Amino acid sequence: MSADRFQKVTADHLRRDAFLYVRQSSLRQVLENTESTKRQYALRDRAVSLGWPIERIHVIDCDLGLSGASAQDRDGFQRLVSEVANGHVGIVLGLEVSRLARNNADWHRLLELSALTQTLILDEDGVYDPAYFNDRLLLGLKGAMSEAELHVLKARLQGGILNKARRGELEMSVPIGLVYHPDGSVVLDPDQSIRDVVQLLFDTFRQITSACATVKRFRREGWLFPRRIRRGVGKGDVLWGPLEHCRVVQILHNPRYAGAFVYGRTRGAHRGNKHTTLKVAREDWQVLIRDAHPGYIDWEEFERNQTTLKQNANGFGIDRRGSMPREGIGLLQGRVVCGICGARMRVRYQRVGGKLEPYYICTENSVRRADKPCQSVRGRAIDDAISTLLLESVAPAAIEVALAVEDEIAGRIGQAAAQRVTQLTRARYDAELARRRYLSVDPANRLVADSLESDWNDRLRQLDSLQQEHDSKQQADQKLLGDDARAKIRQLAEDFPCVWHDERIAPVERKRMVALLIEDVTLVKAERVAIHVRFRGGRTTSLEIDKPKPIALIRKTPEDVVRTVDELLETCTDRQVAQRLNELGYKNWRGQTFTHKKVFVIRMAYHIKSRYDRLRERGMLSANELASQLGVCPTTIYHWGHEGFLREHRYGNKFRCLYEPIGNVTLVKGKGGRQPQAPVFIAVPFTTQGAI
Repeated sequence: MSADRFQKVTADHLRRDAFLYVRQSSLRQVLENTESTKRQYALRDRAVSLGWPIERIHVIDCDLGLSGASAQDRDGFQRLVSEVANGHVGIVLGLEVSRLARNNADWHRLLELSALTQTLILDEDGVYDPAYFNDRLLLGLKGAMSEAELHVLKARLQGGILNKARRGELEMSVPIGLVYHPDGSVVLDPDQSIRDVVQLLFDTFRQITSACATVKRFRREGWLFPRRIRRGVGKGDVLWGPLEHCRVVQILHNPRYAGAFVYGRTRGAHRGNKHTTLKVAREDWQVLIRDAHPGYIDWEEFERNQTTLKQNANGFGIDRRGSMPREGIGLLQGRVVCGICGARMRVRYQRVGGKLEPYYICTENSVRRADKPCQSVRGRAIDDAISTLLLESVAPAAIEVALAVEDEIAGRIGQAAAQRVTQLTRARYDAELARRRYLSVDPANRLVADSLESDWNDRLRQLDSLQQEHDSKQQADQKLLGDDARAKIRQLAEDFPCVWHDERIAPVERKRMVALLIEDVTLVKAERVAIHVRFRGGRTTSLEIDKPKPIALIRKTPEDVVRTVDELLETCTDRQVAQRLNELGYKNWRGQTFTHKKVFVIRMAYHIKSRYDRLRERGMLSANELASQLGVCPTTIYHWGHEGFLREHRYGNKFRCLYEPIGNVTLVKGKGGRQPQAPVFIAVPFTTQGAI
């Protein structure tokens, strides 16, 4: 073996450098398995015995503490492969194949490059030339055995972990609010403040059923939430800070808070060169043991929370019905189901007459199949029908609801007060701890004393701020619990319809009331709109309403108004017709009173004869025509009409009129003078008339 080994090492190999690759799989092995590391470094003596000078033997040990399962993140191994590919390496030294690679893809890539560049490989058993088939076959078998060894080790480890997990005895990291007892069981955190705030999170979500609203309430009340440092400096310490939305969702999705032991909720996967964690569906969890330890909620509430979170998510599909109330005036937002395809209908808003009007539209066909929407229904009439139905259903239980509201307000105030007291207690302890630290320091050590004094002052300021906030909110809470506030709540319950229609009530509050009573509403638009309502608990009811009219029909003037205008124009002008319509109580489609301009628009739209045309058809004459007949100027005709000597008929404003004809008469002028005198008309044939 020794002679064969020296025959493989040629002068060409000795002209190139030797590279020693040193690796341990973990930092713990580096610290504890020191003999293995010494054996790997001792391979330098083997290289020297083969003819390489010590200064040309390069040691690559930057991969200590890294696994050989993959070449990713192993900069030392990648450097070694690059040097081999460039022909700079005469021999590669490694204690065994597993030190270089435990992955056949990485190992055979190194063998292929070594064969192309005439590079030798040395391990504890001998020297190998990958260019020779026998050596390469042996190295390939060693690589396969190394990978199989890793697989066996992993299988043994995973089998033991899974077997222990099936018994519920596997010790895993528990979330905040849960800790391990010295006997190995999982119990609630002994810190009362941590238990209270975790329980407060679940209680708040149970009341308002929204993770975002839960965060808003914590921020509004100034409540802090704990987190435990899992690794690094300060491991195990608890830090308090503002609550984040992602943290709420993470806690609500964690079954450990329901007292369940779960294994296999996530699995690792490679996406390109990155290792990522994927969620596993509940039916694919490897272990699920309910009631394995104490929890903050029961399993039934955990299931309800998952359903609520799923419903709160936006998106398409039947399984996304009943989303949380959001902006907009559409009463049934997130609860309308298309009666044609069964998909959830969305809400669109359009400005009509200066106001936003909701439209319930099924976009399943248009989004999924680029087709026309199944149906689109104007939502105002549907919302009114549902409002009437709810008022009829809710009115009998209004008093009970009012009492429940009082109890809920009292409960929330009690929770908020208890949490503020807990924060005050913790702040007092921190201030007292800072005081003791300051008093225990040597006064001569001013650098440390000044820092501790500043920390003490900060704690005192924080305590004072919390105390003032607690006092102010406590006074405000007393007003909410007073007799006047309770009397107002009962009064509102007795007059629930007025509360429902009050414009000061935000639309989102009405939607929340609807969500408590109605599961979903199915719409089918035909000659009439069929509304099928499914209440919470399974009760159903159906009703029909007239299909909302298009805007052209809505703006159309009613026939009785057109008929009345036609009748009034026989004796009235446009202005008088508008006044008479208002006296009769008529309004236009916008609910506005009539004006002479609106009457003019109606005449033009329905081709109604005007007052002027009607008078002309009856033979009425204008001032110019009558003046020509009588041989006077038009001004005189106006004057005579004003004085009542001629019968005039108004057709426009007060200055426009027509006159009744006076027949074939002649005008006999009276005595001269400046004072006006009544005209004298004598009936004579028209051909002989003239001034006398």
